[in-house]
Amino acid sequence: MLPTISVPQSLLRSLMKDLGYEHDIEQVNDQLPLLGTDIDACTEEQLDIEIFPDRPDLLSGETLAYAMANFLHDAPASPDLNVQPSGITMTVDADLATVRPVIYGALVRNVAVPTDEEEVEAFIKGLMDHQEKLHFALGRGRQRASIGVHDFSKLAPPFRVVAVNGAHEFVPLAYDQAMSIDDILLNHPKGIDYAHLLKGMDRYPLILDANDDVLSFPPIINGDHTTVTHATRDFFVDVTGWDERACEAALMLVCLQLAQRGGEVESIDITTCKGEHITTPVGAGKTHSVPEELVQNLLGRSFTDDEIQRSIQRMGGRFEGRQPAPNDAPNHSRSMAVASAGTQELIFTMPRWRFDLLHPVDLVEELAIGHGYEDLGVDVPKATLTAQPRSDHHLRRRLRTSMQGMGMMQIQSLTLSNQSDQFDNMRWTPEHEVTLITNPITVDHTMLRQHLLPGLLKLLAGNRHHDLPQSVYELGTVVRDHKNAERLAFMTAERSGGFAAVRGRIQALCRDLGVGEWHAEPLEAGMGPWLAGRASKVIIENTWVGCFGELDPAVVSLYDLRVPINGAEFDVQALMAAVEDPV
Repeated sequence: MLPTISVPQSLLRSLMKDLGYEHDIEQVNDQLPLLGTDIDACTEEQLDIEIFPDRPDLLSGETLAYAMANFLHDAPASPDLNVQPSGITMTVDADLATVRPVIYGALVRNVAVPTDEEEVEAFIKGLMDHQEKLHFALGRGRQRASIGVHDFSKLAPPFRVVAVNGAHEFVPLAYDQAMSIDDILLNHPKGIDYAHLLKGMDRYPLILDANDDVLSFPPIINGDHTTVTHATRDFFVDVTGWDERACEAALMLVCLQLAQRGGEVESIDITTCKGEHITTPVGAGKTHSVPEELVQNLLGRSFTDDEIQRSIQRMGGRFEGRQPAPNDAPNHSRSMAVASAGTQELIFTMPRWRFDLLHPVDLVEELAIGHGYEDLGVDVPKATLTAQPRSDHHLRRRLRTSMQGMGMMQIQSLTLSNQSDQFDNMRWTPEHEVTLITNPITVDHTMLRQHLLPGLLKLLAGNRHHDLPQSVYELGTVVRDHKNAERLAFMTAERSGGFAAVRGRIQALCRDLGVGEWHAEPLEAGMGPWLAGRASKVIIENTWVGCFGELDPAVVSLYDLRVPINGAEFDVQALMAAVEDPV
């Protein structure tokens, strides 16, 4: 599932007032979804929203208010974060190059923490929640980036990041007794959750201050003595990981959150594990160039400078002007990122925490959102469009006609699925290579489906309180051996009918396809979700084209269904090979 945040309207009202704007709940409800959010609830007391993966900069009340001021109120945008030098240094041991090589830091002083007991609790909880949301959205479960926030008043700079063995001891957060690193990884709740990130290592990262007190054991747990309390006003932030862009964005977003509370951001001078000298965070925005012809081609119109400035300002950026294409630009560029000779480029400055802006096309999308899709005008294609019909076009049409003639409703389910739905619950074993999702957003969507029946079964489960009978079908794409394939499946929930009824539907389907002869062969027990002795293969011209039968109540009950269900699933390619095309 997508990251979800709940923000009290009182907090948004206060933050917007500090920025000089009135918080209008109706305006938020109507317009905020256009920014890249899905509102679950917008009441007088609370705003509950889902944040799309490409907008991690909206994952706290403070950073959300910052974006809202630009988007909803046309506030002057500042893509730069005001960062002053602190003079504090941090040295990273060379040994960390193979352990956790990316290590950044920042100091935020004089944060205006609320004085009310309930409000300060909400502030600290919001700060911690923001970290965890960033761990999910940017850090990929702390692998790419993990964040530590500390009470700076309890620290003694300069800081060192060292590699130690598993016997090293310190007092972890919320504990009062020292534990060894080995013990933390085995027995501490956070160690149990994240020990896999350090699997196979015999050296571990620790961030120490000048007194050798432990700030953090990344990516697992902070030291207890740096705990943020109600009295904390100065915050030291560390971010470690393997992905420089993710670490930079995470660091800047925590700093932005605290800066929205009045905090003054200061940089840290770091000697990296490679011996390089860097300063973090870099407050200056990042410059992007966009071919003007790309904007015209994708959005169907050109924009005045004023339109561009207002549109990009609503998205938190700044329009710097136009410049001619480089001298070495090609006469006719074939790349969306490269301007053609004699044309112009649009120059933008965007915040460095906008982790999602990777390509000029992303900036064009920002322009479109900022301007408003509803006001882009209309256009028609300027090129001649030709197309060839699919080789299975006629068969697909006949399949749909047959299904609909039997009173079935067509559905379209997600191509994304998971191991349990596709195989475990349905008692299928993968006969083809499974295409897995590298960074799944949710545990329900970890792979591309190989069967259609699970999607139909979940649909019927969602409709279990509706009247019977219910008959649905899907003609859709599956992915097997990392290649697309077409399949047809149907499923019926009815109080009577059983095997004879589904066999009748198969007979009708074969008749509609013009199949003169077909026969059924019993399926072996345990081959799929079928009830033993009540399922068969469909054989046409000596080709196994599909299966049909009654579903086993043991399978059906996994989806909280208590009615008899029958169905079938076919391989469309096999059908096309076995069934003659009359056209």
